[in-house]
Amino acid sequence: MLTLDTTTEFGAHVAARLRQDLLIWLVTVAADGTPQPTLVWFLWTGTEVLVFSQPDKPKLRNIAHNARVALHLETNGQGGDVIVLTGRAHIDAAGPSPAEEAAYEPKYSERITRMGLTYDEFTRAYSVTVRIEPEKLRGWR
Repeated sequence: MLTLDTTTEFGAHVAARLRQDLLIWLVTVAADGTPQPTLVWFLWTGTEVLVFSQPDKPKLRNIAHNARVALHLETNGQGGDVIVLTGRAHIDAAGPSPAEEAAYEPKYSERITRMGLTYDEFTRAYSVTVRIEPEKLRGWR
């Protein structure tokens, strides 16, 4: 498991981006070995990245076949502020904790409303909880 060293400038910056950014690229690996990047909403729990998915999506099949994944945040558009995490993903049948729900809902409430959904409708549609445990971090500012 990766522990962010928030006493360093880079570690504190990564932790802030993981808390504040709305989008992250989740890269899974298809059965034929092809990397499959997917832009997803996420929640950083402090130790894991939490993603909700609709059932029967390719990323879920890919994770079932190969748990190794990569995550990366958007750069600054000039090749800087690179943050890449690698680790393992798994489907969590227990779902999110109440604290995770309480953090996720306000983070995405405006976007969920723009989708024409209530939060309850969103959680029914995106009912699969994926947990990603980062193991390595690389990047630069």
